[in-house]
Amino acid sequence: MQIEDFNTMSEAAASATVRPCAAIDSWVQALVAGRPYASVAELSACATARAATWTGAEVQAALADHPRIGERPSGDGASAAMSRREQSTVDGDDADLARRLAEGNRRYEETFDRIYLVRAAGRSAEDILALLEERLTHDPETELAVTAGQLAEVAVLRLEGLFT
Repeated sequence: MQIEDFNTMSEAAASATVRPCAAIDSWVQALVAGRPYASVAELSACATARAATWTGAEVQAALADHPRIGERPSGDGASAAMSRREQSTVDGDDADLARRLAEGNRRYEETFDRIYLVRAAGRSAEDILALLEERLTHDPETELAVTAGQLAEVAVLRLEGLFT
């Protein structure tokens, strides 16, 4: 898709296009309302700026649309397809690594009452696990800020990936 296509879509179509990137209504609405964009870079800058305003409740709600790290999402929706691509470096054939990720996910969820989210794209499974273990040492406030930042990175990368 080209930026011109996004600029000229109906509001409903534009919303449906960007929602799989981050299911946060205020963010989706801001991106759609900000049209037309001169470039993908301008759209990306708007997306990044709007992501910085997400509340803890918005971040928590958006996490429901993400699978656990190391688990392949089922379904055929755009968000599931994006997650499968992003987690392609997490090799399900390494049983020890899969066990350690599952255990880390469980500990993270017990500690923070939400799933562990990290920008998986461009990271090895070992890096993802090391970040998980490091983040388990955070206090809840710090970790919420880190999670929001990671969610923003994922959202913007997904958004940029929509455009050729």
